[in-house]
Amino acid sequence: MTRKNITRRRFMAATAAASASMVAAPFVRTAGAAGKLSIGFWDHWVPGANSVTKALTEEWGAKEGVEVQIDYIPSQGQKNLITIAAEAQAKSGHDIFAFPTWEPQAHAEQLESVDEVMADLIKEHGKVNGTVEYLGKIKGTWRVVPATVGSQIKGPCSRIDLMKSLAGIDVQAMYPAGSPPKAENWTLETFLKAAEACHKGGKAFGIGLGTTSDSVDTAGALFHAHGAMLVNEKGDVTVKSDKVRQALEFMAKLAQFLPPDAPAWDDSSNNKWLVSGSGALIMNPPSAWAVAKRDAPQVAERCWTHGFPSGPTGRYAPFLPYFWGIWSFSQNKSAAKSLLRHLSTRSAAEKMVEASSGYDLPSFEKLDDFKTWAEEGPPKGTLYHYPNPYNHQVLSIAAAPAPPKIAHQIYVQGVQTKMVARLLNKEPMESVLSWAENEVEGFMRT
Repeated sequence: MTRKNITRRRFMAATAAASASMVAAPFVRTAGAAGKLSIGFWDHWVPGANSVTKALTEEWGAKEGVEVQIDYIPSQGQKNLITIAAEAQAKSGHDIFAFPTWEPQAHAEQLESVDEVMADLIKEHGKVNGTVEYLGKIKGTWRVVPATVGSQIKGPCSRIDLMKSLAGIDVQAMYPAGSPPKAENWTLETFLKAAEACHKGGKAFGIGLGTTSDSVDTAGALFHAHGAMLVNEKGDVTVKSDKVRQALEFMAKLAQFLPPDAPAWDDSSNNKWLVSGSGALIMNPPSAWAVAKRDAPQVAERCWTHGFPSGPTGRYAPFLPYFWGIWSFSQNKSAAKSLLRHLSTRSAAEKMVEASSGYDLPSFEKLDDFKTWAEEGPPKGTLYHYPNPYNHQVLSIAAAPAPPKIAHQIYVQGVQTKMVARLLNKEPMESVLSWAENEVEGFMRT
């Protein structure tokens, strides 16, 4: 990933060591501070990834003389969400918890301010993307720190061979490893033509239209690309707009070339589609590719992760951040903040990215140049453009910019994908819009 000229990446690598001491400020024990700290981390799906956060946490604890207790809590069966709800109700539990994308909004009043931590991290690592601020900074106060572990972009993962032979698109040339994208022609129009060509060739795009996150995230990015929103940032309902109609018309066209059972897909469906060799493209973080490395290496070696197609209002990609938050009832807040600084250093983030085989993503603009993304394979460089190294696209989340509490309901209810499904069932456009308008108005009343 080196270049002949001095670049931001090279400059950051040279200055990281000198400035790390500021971010990893030592924990100053006070008379009222306990000597213990309990953490509820997300139980990572990548084998071995948990060991890195464990080692980093224990390293900090040994240095600062704090006894740490770590629990890894899985998201399967929503066990992490159940635990969050139980601790919030009991006002007792872990000091630090790993919060999925929307959860900080739901528990903001019970989370300790981390303004001073974020001020230091932003000074050190650069600004965070807009989605992180939208979700983590609540009423002007940072309530959580973006976690490297678990954060992900759900961009296209394409079959190099199938996109070339069926759609005439060379995704490696469009997104070359080690170089900026050459994707001026990677538009929604091109995307739609490619979907049609691959469908005719028996290798349809594996995009779901269900109500789980993979489907909702893709629909959200396509809505953003049209400038379409169901509710604006002021809370005004904007369902019946020309831009929403245009987004729905595009998705209805696209749906003709997707698997016929796409409205019933869940988050495992697209992974299976890719690993089985059934399709030419899915929208996912590198999890499906990682499984293919293990179970279908002949598929993995032909995959390339790259950027979203651009639409009338720009190029957007779904970003789902994880967060680390400190409960307001924590008995050791100063120690908790010190640990979050330690876990957010450049060296810690790089170790997490390496342990996850490139899946995990830091949210700060200057932490997009780790060697893992350049060297992972097969094929080598397949993940180079996964972290959005050239700010080539806007990292977004479905239903934004609506006020987050409303957007959360639009998201979890899958309103955008349900609208497409209704169109596919031959419901008139205006009827679909009226249904969606009624749904979001209901969310605003609750």
